Amino acid sequence: MNPDESCIVRHFDQYFRLSDDDKMLLVRLEDSVSPVKAGTSLWGERDKAYEFCTLKRGWAFSYRDLENGSRQILEIYLPGDIVGLREFAFSQRLAGVQMIEDGEVCFFPHRHLIDIFRRSLTLTSIMFAISSRQQVMITERLVNLARRNARQKLAHFLLEMCQRIKQTQSDGCESFRLPLSQELLADLLGLSPVHISRTFTALNEDGLVFRDRHNVTIPDLEALKHEAGFDDRYLIENMRPLFHEANV
Repeated sequence: MNPDESCIVRHFDQYFRLSDDDKMLLVRLEDSVSPVKAGTSLWGERDKAYEFCTLKRGWAFSYRDLENGSRQILEIYLPGDIVGLREFAFSQRLAGVQMIEDGEVCFFPHRHLIDIFRRSLTLTSIMFAISSRQQVMITERLVNLARRNARQKLAHFLLEMCQRIKQTQSDGCESFRLPLSQELLADLLGLSPVHISRTFTALNEDGLVFRDRHNVTIPDLEALKHEAGFDDRYLIENMRPLFHEANV
């Protein structure tokens, strides 16, 4: 594989420009590709945690099943994401992971990550940055769930996805594919599917968001940011200043 065609290389490269050696180390994580169907469980809560996987193609989500039979979706994973990173220090899975659509995943054991730590300071630093960013995203999701109304919750999530997609694609994110059903959005945002539908309709009527099945268009990003109270600082930081200071 050409390293520049790798989703995980593009993901890491947004933090800091990688050397050819670093790119080849990352491409190794995509060596063993397994096709997976929509709805496939990559692992369940309390399963043994001894490996990660990279998402080469398709979207996935992590979740917790609750005692009352409901489900809370925690994270949405995009191509290039490393899934299971937060469980590196645990022997059991803290959350289940399921595919949203057909895709390809590459499983690799924890020891491969330790090998990367030994061989590349840059990749080790980026791994730490990715883990930190995941923690900040969970914090932002908590604020979104607890303190924003339905319009703000949905608008904020759409803007987050827009920014994340933009970081791994060369074009903008004013229009993007969102392969999430109303049921998945409801479990993610703590709303009902009916409430999700009504909120999309309200945002459409106000000219803020247009949705056609799994395609979303945001005609005025600044207007939607104002609606959501969206601050993208937690998504756009990179590590270039840190490496520059280290080399001074």
